[in-house]
Amino acid sequence: MAQEKPKFYLTTPIYYTNGLPHIGHTYTTVVADTVRRYKRMRGYDVVMTTGTDEHGVNVERAAKNAGVAESEFVAKMADAWRNLWDELGLAADEFIRTTDLKHVRTVQWLFRLCRENGYVYKGHYTGQYCIYDNAFVTEAKPGDPCPDCGRPTETLTEENYFFKLSAFQKPLLDFYKKNSGFIQPETRRNEIISFVEGGLKDLSITRTTVRWGIPVPGEEPHVFYVWFDALTAYLSAVGGPEYDRRGFWPADLHLVGKDIIRFHTVYWPAFLMAAMLPLPKQVWAHGWFLIDAAKMSKSKGNVVTALPIVNVLGMDALRYYLLRETVFGQDGNFSYDALVTRYNSDLANGLGNLASRTLTMIEKYSDGRIPAFVGEDGRGSETAVATTAKSAIAKVLQSYDQYAFARALEGIWEIVAETDKYITLQKPWELAEKPGETAKLANVLATALAAIRVATVLAHPVIPASTQRIWEQLGLSGKLDEQPIDQLEWSYLQAGTKIGKVGPVFPRIDKQEAIERMEAMEQEAQKQPAPAAASAAAAGGSSTTSAPATSDKIGIDDFAKVEMRVGQVKTAERIVGADKLLKLTVDIGAETRQICAGIAQYYEPEALIGRKVVVVVNLAPRKLRGVESNGMIVAASVGPEGRPVLAGFAEDVEVGARLK
Repeated sequence: MAQEKPKFYLTTPIYYTNGLPHIGHTYTTVVADTVRRYKRMRGYDVVMTTGTDEHGVNVERAAKNAGVAESEFVAKMADAWRNLWDELGLAADEFIRTTDLKHVRTVQWLFRLCRENGYVYKGHYTGQYCIYDNAFVTEAKPGDPCPDCGRPTETLTEENYFFKLSAFQKPLLDFYKKNSGFIQPETRRNEIISFVEGGLKDLSITRTTVRWGIPVPGEEPHVFYVWFDALTAYLSAVGGPEYDRRGFWPADLHLVGKDIIRFHTVYWPAFLMAAMLPLPKQVWAHGWFLIDAAKMSKSKGNVVTALPIVNVLGMDALRYYLLRETVFGQDGNFSYDALVTRYNSDLANGLGNLASRTLTMIEKYSDGRIPAFVGEDGRGSETAVATTAKSAIAKVLQSYDQYAFARALEGIWEIVAETDKYITLQKPWELAEKPGETAKLANVLATALAAIRVATVLAHPVIPASTQRIWEQLGLSGKLDEQPIDQLEWSYLQAGTKIGKVGPVFPRIDKQEAIERMEAMEQEAQKQPAPAAASAAAAGGSSTTSAPATSDKIGIDDFAKVEMRVGQVKTAERIVGADKLLKLTVDIGAETRQICAGIAQYYEPEALIGRKVVVVVNLAPRKLRGVESNGMIVAASVGPEGRPVLAGFAEDVEVGARLK
C-alpha cells in the first residue's frame, strides 16, 4: 500500500476586486506558485489557494459607476483575475470567491461559533471610516485623511456586532512566544508583538449601512465586515465546516503583503481562537515593489502589469526577475532596465547560452548523442564542477525551505558560472580537432551536461517552462514537476541517449528596444476600460462572454468591427499544466486557426471534434500558458459560477459563414 503523501496548504491574499492585478499581486502569486512547485517536487500533496474578495461599499460604488449590478461587476472582475493567472501559468488549485455559497456558509458558521463561545456582542459605533481600506481610522476626526492612503475619511454611525478582540491580548502574545516562526520575517514579528502589547480594542465585524455583503442570519440588515468575511476564505476554500475531510487545514503558509500583516496575525488567529479552531502555522509578509521609491498606485500613474513584460520577454523572465532581484520579505525597486539586464546577463548569456552551446557541441562532435564519461583527466577540472554542483544542491534546497529565493538562485547560478568557466578552460572545440583527445572531449561534454541537469532541476520551481524545454533538449523524459528534488544527486547522463531538438530558450534581446516595447504596451493597457465596463474580449482574453449592461451600449459601426464566423473544430486537446484550457484547431473556411478556450472543466476534448462554433476571428493573437491563441470561441456565461456554454446553430450552417 502506497504511503500517503504529506499535505501542504498555502494561500495568496484573497485579492480585492477594486482593480486588475499589477506586478505586486503577480509577485505574491509567483512566490506561491514557486513554493507549490517546490513542495510537489519534494513529495507533498499541495493545495494552493487564491481568490477574490468581492463585498463591501467599494464594490457597491464601483458597480454603480459601471452601470451594472454588483453580482455582474464582481463576476467579471473575478473572471479577469482568474483568466490572468491562467494566462501567466499561475492557476491555483482552489480559486475561492467570497460570493461563493460555500464561503457564505463558512462565514456564518464561524460567526456562530464565536458568538456561542461568548466573543461576539451587539453595540453601536461612530467613527471615521476609510472606504478605500475598508477600516475605521482610530483617533481620526471628521475630515481627517486616512493615514494609510491619504484619502478623506467619512463619519459613520451604525449598529454593529463586535468581536471581543481585547480578550485575546494575552492568548496572542503567548501564542507568538510559543510559535516563534509564526510571523515572518522577524521585523514584522517584532512590529506585531509591539502592536498587541500596546493593547487591543474590540473590533466591529458587521455593517448595517452596507447592502452588498454576506448577511448575518436572522440579523438583517447586518452584513459581515470585510475582514471577518475575506479572511475566512482561506478556510472555506478547503472544506469550511468539513475541513477535516480534506485534511488541509490548518494552513501551512499564508503569503501576504506587509500592509495587511496585522489582519492576518492579530484578527485572523483571534477569530480562530474564539471559534476553537486550529491556527495557521506561518504568515510570511513580503515587501512592496516600488517605482522610483514609491508604492505602485493608479492615482500616481506608476502601475506596472505583467502582460507587457510576458509578451516581450516571457513569463519565466518575469518570474526570475521578481525572485532574484529582491530578498523575499524586503521592499524592492522595479525597473524595466534592471529586468532586461537580468534577462540578458543571467538567462540569455547564462543558463540559456550554457545549455545551447553545450547541446550544439553534442550535435556537432557526438552525433547528437550523449557521450560516456570515461574518467577523470587528472587536472581536477571535472571535480571542480562536480564539487560546486554537489555543494549547491544542499544550499539551494535549504534556501527554498527558508523561502530565500534570491539565495537559492545565486546557488544555482554558481553552477552555471563554474561550468561556463570549465568549458572555456577546456576548449572542447580544440579537443575535437585532436584525434588523441576523444576521451577528454567526452569527459568535458558529459560533465557540462551533468551540471546543466542539476541546475535545470534546481531552477524548475522558479522558471518551470524554460527548464522543461532544456530538460527535453537534454533527451530526458517525463515532467520536471515529478522529479524528486530532494533526491537530486550529481550523476552523468545515460551515454548514447539521443538529445532533443536544440533551440534557444532565452534568445538575447536588445535592451532599449525591449524597454520601449514594454512601456508602449503598458501605456496602452492603462487606457483599457475595466472589465466590468467592457466586453469579455477586452477583459483579458476570456473565452466566455456575458450580456453587456444596458447602459454600456455601442453603435452599429463598433459592432461591425467584430468579425464572427462559423468554425468547425478539427482537433481538441488539453494543455499540460492548464486545468481550464483546451487547445483547438478550428476550420473557419479560408484557413484553420489554433485557438485556446477556457472550457476544459466543462467539455471533453473528443466531444468537441466536428462541432460547429462561433469564432471571433479578428482579435489580435495572444499567448495563453505559452500557447498562441488566434481567435476566440463565443460562449454564454451561465449561473453564478459563470459556466461556459458554447454558442451553436439549430440549422446546418456552412463553415466560414459570417455572422451578421
